[in-house]
Amino acid sequence: QVQLVESGGGLVQPGGSLRLSCAASGNIVNIYTMGWYRQAPGKQRELVAGITSNNMTNYGSSVKGRFSISRDNGKNTVYLQMNSLKPEDTAVYYCNADRVGGPVITRYWGQGSQVTVSS
Repeated sequence: QVQLVESGGGLVQPGGSLRLSCAASGNIVNIYTMGWYRQAPGKQRELVAGITSNNMTNYGSSVKGRFSISRDNGKNTVYLQMNSLKPEDTAVYYCNADRVGGPVITRYWGQGSQVTVSS
């Protein structure tokens, strides 16, 4: 099992910044991809950003150029720096980690962290 603990959410004004952190513990061997998804009320969960163990990244189209994902493999932690936040970024943000075990990939989720962008 892998446990993911998120921190850093909260309330911010439009145009502001926040940084989310997600620390992994437990059976963390062979974790390949870590990342963030978000889910707004009444909407499907969507990819925000992902990063592999060798630091290849990908972003959802709505956050490109504003959000940045990074990873500290020594601390087993992934970060999401969110700049130029908009009200439509309001959502619960979920950290995820994909662990590879032979032909099987198991996805783990954090508990979710509320981000609210409002004046």
